[in-house]
Amino acid sequence: MVSSEDVPSGAERRGIAEHVQDGPGPFSIYPWLLVGLGAVSEVAHGRARPVWASAPLLALFVASVIAAIWYGFRRGRGDRLAVAMLIALTVDAFVLAAWFGHGMHTLFPLVAMACGVVVPWTRRPWPMIVMAPLSVAAALTAWLRGASAGDAFSVWYGTLISGFVIATILALFSAVTELRMTREELARTAVSEERLRFARDLHDLLGHTLSVMVIKAQAVRKLIPRDGGLAVEQAADIETIGRDALRQVRLAVSGYRGQGLAAEIDGARMALRDAGIELLVRQEGTPLPEETGSLLGWAVREGVTNVIRHSEAGNCEISVRAGEDTAVLAIRDDGRGGPPVKGNGLRGLTERVGGAGGRLEAGPAEPGGYLLTVTVPLATLPVGKDAS
Repeated sequence: MVSSEDVPSGAERRGIAEHVQDGPGPFSIYPWLLVGLGAVSEVAHGRARPVWASAPLLALFVASVIAAIWYGFRRGRGDRLAVAMLIALTVDAFVLAAWFGHGMHTLFPLVAMACGVVVPWTRRPWPMIVMAPLSVAAALTAWLRGASAGDAFSVWYGTLISGFVIATILALFSAVTELRMTREELARTAVSEERLRFARDLHDLLGHTLSVMVIKAQAVRKLIPRDGGLAVEQAADIETIGRDALRQVRLAVSGYRGQGLAAEIDGARMALRDAGIELLVRQEGTPLPEETGSLLGWAVREGVTNVIRHSEAGNCEISVRAGEDTAVLAIRDDGRGGPPVKGNGLRGLTERVGGAGGRLEAGPAEPGGYLLTVTVPLATLPVGKDAS
């Protein structure tokens, strides 16, 4: 019924099983098995003769359909054991319908439901490949056993629609799960890329400078016994190079933490777009001083990172309002309520805002989502000073 190349790998099946709690499970399908009560009634009232044959076959069908749906959910669509159960219950249903007549035709929609759970629909157009011939075979079997044209049509339509409904629902939940996993992966990738960029910047910045300082230090050590004046000059060069390196490191760290408000908002727009989140930006008031813009840019970076990583939001709004004495940045999303704990990023942001004489507030918003608010005076402290 399915080829080996269409069966998900073990890792893929485990991924589906890990996220099964986010969507329907086997117990959401089992109540629909009541559709087959007509077949049970046929056996219970002795109309499916001989009962010694119909009862065990029906019991085998019930056990097989329950097992197929259970393994299809718990072990992933395309699991070999689930497929084996599906094949067994399909054969059993056709045997019951062909042998015992029209009362057993209510089993075919259950076969289609099991197909919707077990068959890996996302790989090929399996709904058309499996459901179409299955429904036609079910209707033909009913017609050959004496069903009217209207009843045969009902069997065909019921079988076809049952499988498609289950397959469509599960496909939608799988797409939602995949989108969420992709969003999480995008957030992790963005963080990793930023760390790599920062590591490369520091390497390029300090590699040559430190090498020169080591060479000059060696020269000082050799010159001290022979030429103290030249040794002093070399030591002065080391001090100058060191001060310049310290200034460049501070600039690099400042650029890493905040490139300015406008640049960070542009970066946030691209990151949120890649994560599937709509961004609305509102800016009011006078232009911000450079130091204030740099600090609020860092807040934008941290706030947007948390939106991407934790919120599962669909929309995000960044508003900046500059008054006479203070500037207020607000980042609001419509997600599930923000990060579960206050991590290092928010703690570092709180310290930096506090050091600039401002305050940070973060928490669930009304009527839903998460709100991060940063209020800072327009005359903030400089990002860094040269060493004295």
